[in-house]
Amino acid sequence: MRVITGTARGRKLREPKNMDIRPTTDKVKESLFSIIQFDIEGRRVLDLFAGTGQLGIEALSRGAKSVTFVDQSNDAIAIVRENLEHCGFAATVVRDDSIGYLEHTGQFDLIFLDPPYASGLMDAALKKINKFDILADGGIIICETDSETALKPLDPPYFIGREYKYGKVKLTVCGKKA
Repeated sequence: MRVITGTARGRKLREPKNMDIRPTTDKVKESLFSIIQFDIEGRRVLDLFAGTGQLGIEALSRGAKSVTFVDQSNDAIAIVRENLEHCGFAATVVRDDSIGYLEHTGQFDLIFLDPPYASGLMDAALKKINKFDILADGGIIICETDSETALKPLDPPYFIGREYKYGKVKLTVCGKKA
């Protein structure tokens, strides 16, 4: 697991020793950042269910204005902090219930959602983002699920956009109309 490009290009990131955290594969991460490559620089990013922090760190490496990492696991938070330090980035790291965090946060331009598959947390997170209007106008949400998961419809001005499948993984681009 490494940073693909930007100021921290090539830096190896610490991976978990067990499978409680499921990092996004490099192939899926490369595809994800190809999809949003022009929507990162200068943006406020939320890496919810942060795990190792690799998605938010990649965004920082590519010029994101700020990234907030949220995870409820002490192990995940420790890995995120170590990976940020290794890459020389400063960011907000929050140990909190990811769904609960959405009830008391500000707006973001880009949100990464990669909860444990089959946990029901994806739909819960999207519902809270919609309810509390956390995504800025014209913002993007990237949802990583298993390839069989279908997201529930979102209330306008939020929408579910294009899906991309990579073997057993699916990325769904959602957003909020400007």
